[in-house]
Amino acid sequence: MSQQSKLRLHVPEPSGRPGRQTDFSYLNVSPPGALRKPPIDIRHGDTQDLANGLVRVLDDDGRAVGPWVPEVDSTRLRAGLRAMMRTRTFDARMVIAQRQKKLSFYVQSLGEEAIGVAHSFALRAGDMCFPTYRQQSLLLSRDDVSIAELICQLIGNRQDPLLGRQLPGFYSYKRAGFFSISGNLATQVTQAVGWAMASAIKEDTKIASGWIGDGATAAADFHTALTFAHVYRAPVILNVVNNQWAISSFQAIAGGESTTFAARGVGCGVASLRVDGNDFLAVYSASKWAAERARSNFGPTLIEWVTYRGGPHSTSDDPSKYRPADDWKMFPLGDPIARLKQHLIAIGEWSEAQHQQAQTELEAEVLAGLREAESYGTLLEEQLPSAAMMFDDIYSEMPEHLHLQRQQMGV
Repeated sequence: MSQQSKLRLHVPEPSGRPGRQTDFSYLNVSPPGALRKPPIDIRHGDTQDLANGLVRVLDDDGRAVGPWVPEVDSTRLRAGLRAMMRTRTFDARMVIAQRQKKLSFYVQSLGEEAIGVAHSFALRAGDMCFPTYRQQSLLLSRDDVSIAELICQLIGNRQDPLLGRQLPGFYSYKRAGFFSISGNLATQVTQAVGWAMASAIKEDTKIASGWIGDGATAAADFHTALTFAHVYRAPVILNVVNNQWAISSFQAIAGGESTTFAARGVGCGVASLRVDGNDFLAVYSASKWAAERARSNFGPTLIEWVTYRGGPHSTSDDPSKYRPADDWKMFPLGDPIARLKQHLIAIGEWSEAQHQQAQTELEAEVLAGLREAESYGTLLEEQLPSAAMMFDDIYSEMPEHLHLQRQQMGV
């Protein structure tokens, strides 16, 4: 009788933890300009190489090389650099404000600024983003969203249009095409596909862009979104932000070292790209390609953005407990702001003096926005809203039983 081997459960081991440098060899970093740029009507099965390689444009000297170099003028690139700097400056100031107990909680996007800014530049007015809680750069890249508005939503003061009912940082901006953020993981990608399907049914020209983190790809909603996007050829871009960490769990827990997250899209019938998320030009080019594909009725695209979460998961997290403090500096794709700055200097469109001046202006802008928002109240003042507001905004006309309950409360 043959003896069967005992089954063993495979438990992925985090690559990074205190005292042990993360091994980034699994990233399979392609040289800049090495991958082809296909036509937008490519079949999903023919994107296998693009889902397993890494679309890159900027080389180590700041030069733009290869077929993915986008047609974008220097004015647009300078605006992109400034928007990334604005996002990082905003994040830094909000972390300080949280430590000062002016707001309760904050999630920063340190190291991921290029993804939101460059992606927003590829979209049009009327398109709808369904983001997670680290895409504030989608808003901070816009001129019609003020710093003070964002901070009021963070604080939940009397100027907050959401009346303090959302978690801090869970913004909602219909006019900016920014769908309300939800704390439920992965729901936003199914919502994005549904919204895109509705746009197609109405024969509209608008597309949707859904966002998800690497860890949340293990949720059922992600696979449901892929199935519906494939079957109905929804005009949607599904963005997987692979920043290597789902809170304290390394991306290998979600299968990130077994295969790429982009490869899952190919397997579900969706054209897929794997892109250097710290390369502003690559992000813009890939986003533009996917947006044109969706708008031309060639179907959905899944894009895996390979980046690194430079800071903690949130102000409630201590990353020193599970990864080395200098991990971000060792990440082979570098800092997105430094890379675009280097490129602009290399082509004679930026300088160190301009960079310092822009930084000074942005710090003043963010500080002025914070002071304006604070004038409407902060957590330090302990201004409690009336209990009556719990009855508001539920029904267009309040039913009798709620009127009765409100009267019983004496409010």
